[in-house]
Amino acid sequence: MKKQLLILTIPFYAILFLSGCTANLTEPEIDFKPPTYVEEMPSREDKKDFSSVGSVFGKGDNPLFSDHKAMHVSDIVTVVISESATSSNAGTKQLSESDVSALGGGAFTSAGNNSAVSSAIAKLNGIANVGLSSTSDSSYKGQGSATKDASFNTTVSARIVKVLKNGNYFISGKREILVDNQKQIIQIGGVIRPYDIDQNNRISSAQMSEAKILYKTEGDVGRATEQGWGTKIIQSVWPF
Repeated sequence: MKKQLLILTIPFYAILFLSGCTANLTEPEIDFKPPTYVEEMPSREDKKDFSSVGSVFGKGDNPLFSDHKAMHVSDIVTVVISESATSSNAGTKQLSESDVSALGGGAFTSAGNNSAVSSAIAKLNGIANVGLSSTSDSSYKGQGSATKDASFNTTVSARIVKVLKNGNYFISGKREILVDNQKQIIQIGGVIRPYDIDQNNRISSAQMSEAKILYKTEGDVGRATEQGWGTKIIQSVWPF
């Protein structure tokens, strides 16, 4: 019974193993299906209402003198991502230790002129006057340095997901580009103040709170520059 169960489970584990090996070998794709919030939002219906809207300048959806900044949920705001990071640090550590120890044996002296006693004392000193000495030295010297200079500049349009109680906006946006089977994904999210949005409906990423910016590449180039999952597993448990 156990042998039959083993025979039945081997193909299952083989398929599971092979699927794990080929999980990252699929070609990147872009799903052009509208986001969930677009499908959930009802379509707007045009109302042919000939009633007066007030001033000749208009009070409709597109009045002549209006602020075109994003103000409501699902409005679009342009985020200018301009991030740079520069750091440099160096460290040096040096340790040195020296230890010397000596242990000498006792010696006996003869106070009289008796030759027999002097001879016995000399023999005794040959046994007792045994010395021990040791020396040890250890030293350590370490030095390290690191320098980082990175920059990232692009533009992403995001939508207002939620208007907070204090008037701030939580925005989220994503952009996917697929060129020659190389997929670039840029995603951003965070909290902004409506006062920081300029007259062109743009805001800098430096003015975002709790900003989260993701940029990654999928495709042959990404797979070639990334370690395989098997190597990652071995390195995570390898103690040396």
